[in-house]
Amino acid sequence: MAIFAAVLDACVMVPVSLCDTLLRLAEEQLYRPIWSTRILAETSDAISSVHPDLDASKIERRIAYMSEAFPGACVGDFAEIEHGLELPDPDDRHVVAAALRAHADAIVTANLRDFPDRTMRRLDLEVISPDDFLLSQLDMRGAIVLHALETQADATRNPRRSVDDVLTSLHRAGVPGFVEEVRRRI
Repeated sequence: MAIFAAVLDACVMVPVSLCDTLLRLAEEQLYRPIWSTRILAETSDAISSVHPDLDASKIERRIAYMSEAFPGACVGDFAEIEHGLELPDPDDRHVVAAALRAHADAIVTANLRDFPDRTMRRLDLEVISPDDFLLSQLDMRGAIVLHALETQADATRNPRRSVDDVLTSLHRAGVPGFVEEVRRRI
């Protein structure tokens, strides 16, 4: 069986705690992450915008680590696909084109309204919020997800963070349903 593949839109990779959780689940092979150089550039730009005092080299290093950890995640050569797509926001066509080029099953994004259900169904793509995506992963592979959160907390330094601290950060990052369900289970 092929592993579920999901394009991570830039908006879900900006909050460091959310990005970390999503990528830890990918490391556990719960799904295959996909992005493009343009999605990574948008991620970098958004991080710079949200954190203007953050040194650009730290952002570049974060993007480089992601690319090194998942060398097969970056797709390209989808310009022809992109030009044939119609979406409410033409700037989102590249996300759908990357998903189609990579034969992804879904797009994980907080911007659900930018990807109309009718269009996505026609393209055989699911568009899912990060909250629903993480809840789905928790339902299917709960023990692995909980372990990934423990590992995420254990990996933090200066200051050291608990799983509850990670969950608080995730709640702020826009996945309250997931956080509530994890807290119910632990």
